[in-house]
Amino acid sequence: MTQLDRTVQKFVDAVNAHDSSAFFATLTEDASMSDDGNERNLAQWTDSEIFETNGRMKVESVASPTEFVADYSNDRWGAMRTAWRFTVRDGLISRFETGQA
Repeated sequence: MTQLDRTVQKFVDAVNAHDSSAFFATLTEDASMSDDGNERNLAQWTDSEIFETNGRMKVESVASPTEFVADYSNDRWGAMRTAWRFTVRDGLISRFETGQA
């Protein structure tokens, strides 16, 4: 079974713990992200989609150390099946992409 990259696992753990400090500690200073193919402001998106709305993810399947499908839920949208893809550089996430799976 494929295991998640250590930094990606820390990202997931930080989301589920609602720990924004631990979350941002997994990212490079210039990290970027997209949601359903649209570039987003990372700080605004994570506030509204994760930290202000009780975001949680349950990893369902791991395609590679930096790609997985999760059941993601928050208080705004409810539950949805989402795909996540990460670019890890020097032990930190420089980009992540998410969208409905």
